[in-house]
Amino acid sequence: MAVTSASGAQSASGGLWAQLQLQQARRNADQAEQQAAALQSQARSAQSVADRAQENARSLQIQSRQAQGDASQARLNLATQNSVGEVQSQLGDLRTQIADVLQSDILSTTAAPVVNTSGQQTGTLVNVTA
Repeated sequence: MAVTSASGAQSASGGLWAQLQLQQARRNADQAEQQAAALQSQARSAQSVADRAQENARSLQIQSRQAQGDASQARLNLATQNSVGEVQSQLGDLRTQIADVLQSDILSTTAAPVVNTSGQQTGTLVNVTA
């Protein structure tokens, strides 16, 4: 009978050992699931940050293009203003030259009397008595 009780004790300890291994396997599985859930949460958070950063980059690109267009328009406006200033300056010079020419023509030109076929000067006196 001693043999029976020894094999029964081994059987009981084997069952207890199997239960301990099963409990340890469950704990390991639970820990792995918790770790997987935490990593998944971190991944979602990182993806959200990446999405916001990408949207911010797109917005900055649009703003950059708009600023580039504004800068081009400002350069064009500056060139236009420079051209207008040059034209106005040249027109002022032209006005001065024209005034100088007209002034010199008026001073240097004296009206020569016109003589008609009778030898009389015309255009200098007007006879208003009739």
